[in-house]
Amino acid sequence: MFKNKRNKVLLISIIGLIIGILIMFTPFLPQYIESPGNVTDIKSIIKINNHEDNNKGSFMLTTVTESKASPASYLYAKLNPHYSIESVEDATNGEDNQTYMKVQNFYMINSINEAIYNAYLHANKKVSLKYNGIYVLNIDNKSKFKDKLSVGDTIIGADGKSFDNSEQFRKYINNKKIGEKVTIKFNHDGEIHESTEPLIKLFGSKVPGIGIILIDNDTVKPSIPIKVNPGAVGGPSGGLMFSLQIYSQLTGKNIRHNQNIAGTGTIDKHGNVGEIGGIDKKIIAAKNAGCKYFLAPYVKPTKETLKFEENHMTNYQLAVKTAKKYASNMKVIPVTNFDDALKQLNKI
Repeated sequence: MFKNKRNKVLLISIIGLIIGILIMFTPFLPQYIESPGNVTDIKSIIKINNHEDNNKGSFMLTTVTESKASPASYLYAKLNPHYSIESVEDATNGEDNQTYMKVQNFYMINSINEAIYNAYLHANKKVSLKYNGIYVLNIDNKSKFKDKLSVGDTIIGADGKSFDNSEQFRKYINNKKIGEKVTIKFNHDGEIHESTEPLIKLFGSKVPGIGIILIDNDTVKPSIPIKVNPGAVGGPSGGLMFSLQIYSQLTGKNIRHNQNIAGTGTIDKHGNVGEIGGIDKKIIAAKNAGCKYFLAPYVKPTKETLKFEENHMTNYQLAVKTAKKYASNMKVIPVTNFDDALKQLNKI
């Protein structure tokens, strides 16, 4: 009997070992794991000539970590409420890894440029923003330009016309008819090309378009030299926090009032703060770093907007819900634009 019992324990141990080996060494699964990322003191990545940050406290950049799922990380994500499992399509917008990283890098460069422009403008420092054209972020599979344009190209005109911003381009295209041909002039790897194709009906609407996701491609030129080195971080979500740190250094004002303030949100050339993804995970990252304040993008929740929101909640709603449950000592502050951010910080 003793021998049989020992053999049974040995068999269970061997099976457990085999399962463990399979979990550890099985190839990656066709999913991604999204989890709370790092929190970085922004003053460590921004250098402005003769404008050091000597005030106490910090503006903190929050991130979300994305990694390919393994059997072990998949199981852990299933058990951890702060982790989520994403499809490859959702995690990379359907792009191959090289293209996805290229877009994320441009997003970061663009967010830095917009942050510099806003901060210098509000600090009354000379700065200019040059519009270079429309950066192509993604191309719809149904677009007639699918084999002509590439992600990373810059559209510089249409039908012999030039535009001052992407909004002018949109209005020009939207005033045409579905099926009407349009000639697009674009820059591909430093070479100028033209392509003529018919417009398609944009998804979910009756509006004509060429079928791309686009963003302004701008170059900023500040009067006072500045260097921003975000490292391997990509995406546009650091725009708001970058702008506040730069403004604080340029003016010397202690706008964070000696506090460690985390936050997130895009920022455009007009100072408007936009929503981002994964704000619940950024709340957890900020909480782990000991931050008591978190700046979150705010948009008015309506039935129409909530249809397309993550978890059917706005960034602010999801941030408040997450903080209430997991970070009760954290105050989530709603922000709509740069001026609003300064006003909200003044209340701390």
